[in-house]
Amino acid sequence: MKKIVFALIAFTAIFGFSSCQKADELNPESIITVDKVDYTPFDYWLDQNFVGPYNLQFKYRYEEIESDLNYYTVPADYNNAIKLAHLVKYLCLEAYDEVGGIEFTRNYFPKLIFCTGDWEYKNNGSMILGTAEGGRKIFLGGVNHLDRYLKSQDDLNTYYFKTIHHEFTHILNQTKEMPTNYQFITGTAYVADAWSTDEYKSGYFERGFVSAYSQESYTEDFAEMLSMYVCHDAQTWEAYMMAAGEEGGALIAQKLDIVKDYMLNSFNIDLDLLRATIQRRQADIMAGKIDLNDISVK
Repeated sequence: MKKIVFALIAFTAIFGFSSCQKADELNPESIITVDKVDYTPFDYWLDQNFVGPYNLQFKYRYEEIESDLNYYTVPADYNNAIKLAHLVKYLCLEAYDEVGGIEFTRNYFPKLIFCTGDWEYKNNGSMILGTAEGGRKIFLGGVNHLDRYLKSQDDLNTYYFKTIHHEFTHILNQTKEMPTNYQFITGTAYVADAWSTDEYKSGYFERGFVSAYSQESYTEDFAEMLSMYVCHDAQTWEAYMMAAGEEGGALIAQKLDIVKDYMLNSFNIDLDLLRATIQRRQADIMAGKIDLNDISVK
């Protein structure tokens, strides 16, 4: 037994000495490798138009860590991601720059936009178009469907840009709390997840809501109020108010006044001016004035 122990000690000493000797001769290049992503022309364009001016990442490559693993999804198409990035830049970032100044956009707009090819489908028949997380990230789905909706301003708003303005409103609310009196205007009419059932898919205007989803909760109602207002022109909004009738229209008007006051007093953003700016820029997109495929770096 003593011989075995001694032999083990001797072997350990010899092995340790040998190991120390070899340590001095290690190859300076690590054998541990990390996959490196080759920069594309789009990446250089994003550096110039998103990272540089806004310190904002626009992620179009699939990353599991950024994804919600409760849903099946697919990566974003490269060419569609380019088009969406142009649209986000022109219709959102630069619109907020124009109204609130670039420092407003730099300070408050999230620092990460993560895109996937499809939307996230829920068991209740609804789908998640996008989400906001922790004031720093907006998730956008459905990039691979973009070509289908490029010719329609209403479709672009429904599937992409109303979502962005909605989620940005949540982020602003996390920065400066929304007024507490908003929740009491239609306080007993919120229905949580039941908003997507047949019972609540219609008649919401008359109940004082601007969309079916507004009925989910007062926080979602607030974000929907802002996003619906800036994404639609005065004529469309007037049609909504006509559909709401006297009672529903009065409730919506109360909510809109609170949202306008909040944006002006908290962030110096005139919501009517923001809407006019977004409407003008949307018209430019529909008229083909913006090249959505240009990723040249100037």
